[in-house]
Amino acid sequence: MKKCITVILLIFQLMTVIAQNETGFSGKVVDMKTQKPLQHVVVSIQNSAIMQLTESDGTFKLVLQSEGNQLLLLHSQGYKDLLFPIKVVSGEMIDLGVLVLEEDNQIGSEAFMISLSENDLNDDNSSSENTSGLLQSSRDAFIQASAFNWGQARFRMRGLDSQHATMTINGVTMNKMYDGRPQWGNWGGLNDATRNQEFSVGVATSDYTFGGILGTQQINARASIYRPSSRITFSSSNTNYSFRVMATYATGLMPSGWAYVISAGKRKANEGFFEGTNYDADSFFMSIEKKLNTQHSFNFTGFYTPNSRGKNSPNTDEVTQLTSKRYNSYWGWQGGKKKNARIKRVEEPVLMLNHFFRIDDKTTLNSSITYQFGKVSNSNIDYQNVNSPDPTHYRKLPSYYTSVYAKDHGEYPGSFIPDYQNAKKNEILFITNSQINWNELYRANQMLTTNSSKSVTGYVPAQSSYILYEGRTDDKTISFNSNVNSQLTENIFFNGGIAFRNLKSHNYQLLTDLLGGLYFEDIDLFYKGDQSQSDLKNPNRRVGVGDSYRYNYNYLANTIDFFTQFKFTYRKVDFYLAQAFSSSTYQREGLYQNGIYVTNSFGKSKKVNFENFAFKGGLTYKISGKQWLFINGAYLTQAPTIRNTFPNARLNNSVVDGIESVNISSIEGNYIFHSPKIKARLTGYYSLIKNATQTSFFYAEGIFDNGAGFDNTNAFVSQTLTHLNKKNIGVELSFEHQILPTFKTILSLAYGQYTYDSNPNVIVVDNARVSLENSNPVFNFGNATLKNYKQPGMPQQAYSLAVEYRNPKYWWIGTNINYLANSYIDVSPISRTAQFYINPKSGFSFPEASPERAKIILKQEKFDPIRLLNITGGKSWRVRRKYISLFVSINNALNKTYKTGGFEQARNANFRRLDQQQSSGTPSFGPKYFYGYGRSYFGNLAINL
Repeated sequence: MKKCITVILLIFQLMTVIAQNETGFSGKVVDMKTQKPLQHVVVSIQNSAIMQLTESDGTFKLVLQSEGNQLLLLHSQGYKDLLFPIKVVSGEMIDLGVLVLEEDNQIGSEAFMISLSENDLNDDNSSSENTSGLLQSSRDAFIQASAFNWGQARFRMRGLDSQHATMTINGVTMNKMYDGRPQWGNWGGLNDATRNQEFSVGVATSDYTFGGILGTQQINARASIYRPSSRITFSSSNTNYSFRVMATYATGLMPSGWAYVISAGKRKANEGFFEGTNYDADSFFMSIEKKLNTQHSFNFTGFYTPNSRGKNSPNTDEVTQLTSKRYNSYWGWQGGKKKNARIKRVEEPVLMLNHFFRIDDKTTLNSSITYQFGKVSNSNIDYQNVNSPDPTHYRKLPSYYTSVYAKDHGEYPGSFIPDYQNAKKNEILFITNSQINWNELYRANQMLTTNSSKSVTGYVPAQSSYILYEGRTDDKTISFNSNVNSQLTENIFFNGGIAFRNLKSHNYQLLTDLLGGLYFEDIDLFYKGDQSQSDLKNPNRRVGVGDSYRYNYNYLANTIDFFTQFKFTYRKVDFYLAQAFSSSTYQREGLYQNGIYVTNSFGKSKKVNFENFAFKGGLTYKISGKQWLFINGAYLTQAPTIRNTFPNARLNNSVVDGIESVNISSIEGNYIFHSPKIKARLTGYYSLIKNATQTSFFYAEGIFDNGAGFDNTNAFVSQTLTHLNKKNIGVELSFEHQILPTFKTILSLAYGQYTYDSNPNVIVVDNARVSLENSNPVFNFGNATLKNYKQPGMPQQAYSLAVEYRNPKYWWIGTNINYLANSYIDVSPISRTAQFYINPKSGFSFPEASPERAKIILKQEKFDPIRLLNITGGKSWRVRRKYISLFVSINNALNKTYKTGGFEQARNANFRRLDQQQSSGTPSFGPKYFYGYGRSYFGNLAINL
């Protein structure tokens, strides 16, 4: 008996010693309002792979191998993140007690997210695209202002567009290989399902990818991390859609090891803020996870968000003055309804299978296979042997007669001879016919029928002169991805990954509506003979609905990426080093033998390969528990996008001559101060992008001289800029002061200078100049003097002052005043080349082209400053264990009119034409502008069941 008691005492003592030797902490997480335990809260140590979910009673226990200062992060969907420092003592299990999570009542942020994500769609992934979609997940006051207050004016953080940031879902990169930008429409309307996000700013560390110089956004769609909940949301707006409804259900991780998340939504508008901009979108999301054991878990994620929207047109000042700021030339009446000719449709489902492998307490491996397929299309009207259906065509406007000059007198320009009588007639005709006349288009596609007495008896379908088509891109992308996260020692952490992507992109023009006609001829009447044929293997085709025509080709691309990252954490200093390697291979496969490029259009092009390296590093100095200093820097080379590699892909296999990888360098410094009442961040940054390539298309008058051997000096051309450099430098400031427990003020400031830092080379291709003697119609226009011109499309200065009152009874109201300035127009590079000053008729310089006059007509337009007042408010209730929250916002409350961007038309391609147009006071080809929303509202009602 004594022996048994002795053994028991020894075991008890041993267990006590073991328990005493445990290092880590424990605690319990509860809801602030209800004080009820919260299950499935993610408890993790920052900069490590250590993570645990809270139990059903809200408790957790983390055992650590290291000691010293750490950062503890608590994250749960629908709650504000809780991040605070802890000190781990070796051999001690510290009880943190009860930790309280506050429900995220800032539904306003979500509401703005919805609006801004839709604005991202409006840019067609173009270079003017803002990056608000990348800024949704951060609580940083400056980033909140960038996305939610300044996003409506197309503010871009640090002057960079979204191709310089990396977007991932479950660790899989979602940036398109075609242009390097995310296609926001692929997950639009899934706000509740995509709330679990991590965002790193600039070149800071990311556990998932090397990233870009703007930042990295990771959406975690793993089913087990969603808090068990049911949520229904109703929204109303007057911007892009009129109403929205969403429903989301999440089970959390169940005792069986299964977890499910289902979400669906609908957004619709017969007309948005701008005339004729219809909108229709559905959203479906599913995530299913099966946890096999403590080490292995499989997760399937699938989402499908088909959406379509009517575009709105950029307009010249002349058109806007005759109509309104909300005028849109892309629509017309048909059958009593507004029909938009330019509809963008996105239907690209994503299927993703992830394997989460917890190798041990210090190492995790996430591997995935993803398949994305579907289509993106943009519709428009095509026509032959008839007038343009565009109601704003230059011949239909008053300026066609008020900007007329007589023929040149030898070397000198003719006199100004405006025709005001016909200009007035054009003005009246335009005002009464300012939209597309669909009935006339149908009538033009029909033929008169007569009886024996030659009286008209009706109309019958004939050859179509007008048709409706879609520019289609059908992508199939397969991705393989694997990321590892490991704690190597007490102070060293490792992240690494490998990713492979294969793309087959089918690009073609699809006839969708004959508009009452019988067929359409697949020939280009701008050319003659064989050159007019889109496909010499099938000449003189008559095409109908569902047929491809004009162009038809594939992009074939493969990329492979590796990255490694080492993070070192110590009491006063943290630092990291990361490196990456990527290999990209592009190829074009022509499916038509184009009549212009007989030998260089059908079949596969040569393979174009780019190999690139990237390095970045950073240092954090912890001045105290309240103050930190950060400095990060990166240097990387980046493959040009597919879009900029093949400048004339619709017609041939040509590659930009001498194309090279882009060189990017960036450095940033941060000072951060956090106290219970004050949060401040001051950042300075410098970025240099070198050797970029940029391609565009336009019709130019007077672009070629007789010395080139052509009588016609006009042409539809493609323009490629090479060796284009950009320099972005600036500062960011945010200052948040909690004056009272219920009252807070926030100041945000962005001051930047974003300029072109080189004089890029301009290469022009004119397909009409192809002949047996000239099979390569490439013309080098030399350098465009763009250095020190401002980069266009966004304000370079922005200021915001916000005040917010939060009542203890769960209602709040806030307002912010914003001032945005130094936004510039997109200039025409052709107008900044030496060729611009050459008279196409004589081959000599224009005598009137003085430097003083050139400086005036080529001055980059600076838009007026923008002043915006936004008002937001909300209220939440608890009714029978259900939470109801209401959010309302009024943006641009003073209904200010402002330009968000614009571009110079390149049609006046020589000095004399541009000088005469501007001198007339009413140029036919003046700049075109985009306008922001006037006063707009958004209302959101969410019910958590």
